[in-house]
Amino acid sequence: MIERLISEIKKKNAPIVAGLDPMLKFVPEYIQKKAFSEFGETLEGAGEAIWQFNKAIVDAINDLIPAVKPQIAMYEQFGVPGVIAFKKTVDYCRKKGLLVIGDIKRGDIGSTSEAYAIGHLGKTPVGLTRISAFDEDFATVNPYLGSDGVNPFVKVCEEEDKGIFVLVKTSNRSSGEFQDRLLSDADNRPLYEIVGEKVNEWGKELIHEGYSDVGAVVGATYPEVGKALRKIMPSSYILVPGYGAQGGSGKDLKHFFNEDGLGAIVNSSRGIIAAYTQEKYAKYGENNFEEAARRAVIDMKEDINANI
Repeated sequence: MIERLISEIKKKNAPIVAGLDPMLKFVPEYIQKKAFSEFGETLEGAGEAIWQFNKAIVDAINDLIPAVKPQIAMYEQFGVPGVIAFKKTVDYCRKKGLLVIGDIKRGDIGSTSEAYAIGHLGKTPVGLTRISAFDEDFATVNPYLGSDGVNPFVKVCEEEDKGIFVLVKTSNRSSGEFQDRLLSDADNRPLYEIVGEKVNEWGKELIHEGYSDVGAVVGATYPEVGKALRKIMPSSYILVPGYGAQGGSGKDLKHFFNEDGLGAIVNSSRGIIAAYTQEKYAKYGENNFEEAARRAVIDMKEDINANI
């Protein structure tokens, strides 16, 4: 799967993934009103509103980017209708030729982790039939439970030609409470380095075109950490959150990439889908929110390519 992502990044010259995290406050009022007129102010109405919002965004930017990253919590908050909107979004993005990174951050052990992996990346056995449930191309995985939680995902990646991004150093401010802790039995190195070494190990058997189907999540808000982890995980693609709304910019990204100009893909969520709410793009207004999103992607592409 990683070779497909690399191919699309090269084709569009855009190491960018758009985070589809459609909180209702980002959805223009006219879209909400139309959905509520049909379904009422219900979970079904909310699901319809975020689906229509997503569809418009994807129509506006699919030719510019290689991938999208829907964050499942933004859909689960609306219950079953929200999950239906998530699935419709995944299917529509794939129809438009985009790769889909399911931002699910799952991590458990044994049969539970296996079920997560099968449900999102594999095929679920139903009688004599095997059916894809959510059918994303990649998923984010929480490694806190160790190899027992990650190996079922690695197995499905190998069987189904899919990929994962393992959380190594996240972009949020409190990430250091655990991730930066020094481990005395590892020469006083931080925990994120140990996790990075495990990511490198988990992905050794799944390398294609120099990169592994097992990647890592490392926040743009910690560029020096990114520099260190790039050396520890030379064959891992790095999914980089934290660009834009969380403070990361193009100048922070150089060390996340390898000398070949590959090795990382940068996420922006609010910075793209809610661009029309920013002063920089206010001229578009909410009636042209998708045009604001397109302009934001173009500006992001120029910023990143000028700095890597």
